[in-house]
Amino acid sequence: MNDSVKPNSVGFAIVGCGRIGGRHAAQVAKLGRLDAVCDLIPEAAKKIAAEQDAEVFTDFDAMLAALKGKTDVISICTPNGLHAEHTIKAFNAGFHVLCEKPMAITVHECGEMIKAGERANRRLFVVKQNRYNPPIEHLKKLMDEGKLGRVYSAHLNCYWNRNDAYYADSWKGTIAMDGGILYTQFSHFIDLLYWIVGDVKDVMAITDNFAHKHSIEFEDNGVALLRFHNGAIGSINFTINSFGKNMEGSLTLFCEKGTVKIGGQYLNEIEYENVEGMDPTTLRAGRPANEYGQYQGSMSNHEDVYENVVSVLRGGGQIGTVGFEGMKTVEIIDKIYTAAGHAPKA
Repeated sequence: MNDSVKPNSVGFAIVGCGRIGGRHAAQVAKLGRLDAVCDLIPEAAKKIAAEQDAEVFTDFDAMLAALKGKTDVISICTPNGLHAEHTIKAFNAGFHVLCEKPMAITVHECGEMIKAGERANRRLFVVKQNRYNPPIEHLKKLMDEGKLGRVYSAHLNCYWNRNDAYYADSWKGTIAMDGGILYTQFSHFIDLLYWIVGDVKDVMAITDNFAHKHSIEFEDNGVALLRFHNGAIGSINFTINSFGKNMEGSLTLFCEKGTVKIGGQYLNEIEYENVEGMDPTTLRAGRPANEYGQYQGSMSNHEDVYENVVSVLRGGGQIGTVGFEGMKTVEIIDKIYTAAGHAPKA
């Protein structure tokens, strides 16, 4: 175990050593101490462990037992369908948890995760790194300060590309481990809709699978109409059929005192802003998108996520995304899939 490096820092262990696990390990190297990694594929775990002299495990239960009293946080980077199981086991063993998106793929699982954390008196952090995008921070501030007034309508567009090769020989695309494109590709966007506009009361939705019938077990596009609890209406248009590459990830608000559109491929720029009494906004530079070979994902803000975890556990910070908020994302997605006439997982 990596006992000699940063002995007074927050200790982390990572389960799931794929691409996302490697991204987490890079942030631990900057901000904490990587004590152990775990993956069913030994070579994947050894590759990440070697960079920081961390202990290697291929059995999650064995890692939890070995680390009792020796580390602080278990970072869950496994497939979506395993998030609840791994989180609850980590809590029961006495650790804090940082869980990748989506928090889980059923509302029931989210509730069980929250209860397990409360019983263990441990913190549950959920990765929602798009909250740290500069344009999103700006829009949230406008809302919190009342500068936009009442929200009339909110419109979320998620136009990305994922081809059959993306899903080949992978848990992605399966109902049990993936859950649907709103979970794996677009849960960050749903979270921002909830975070900025509010909770969703009613949903009408249509989904279909046009181009991925042989590679995924669920929809590849859909449309949802929303009524929020605050009275606003909204829409979500989502697809992984944008030809050849990602096209757009955008959120547009029409409000009493202004109109704002946050766009780009991954909510990384202000495309339109007209707010009563305000000049055009100049933002701090944001980070680039996460790279997945030929694909791009959301803005790579995992450093902000880890800074928040360390700050909270050292006693000086406010948690960025609590388990309840992670569950609300899953609730909204569940409402959409139910309204469309199917539920990705029982």
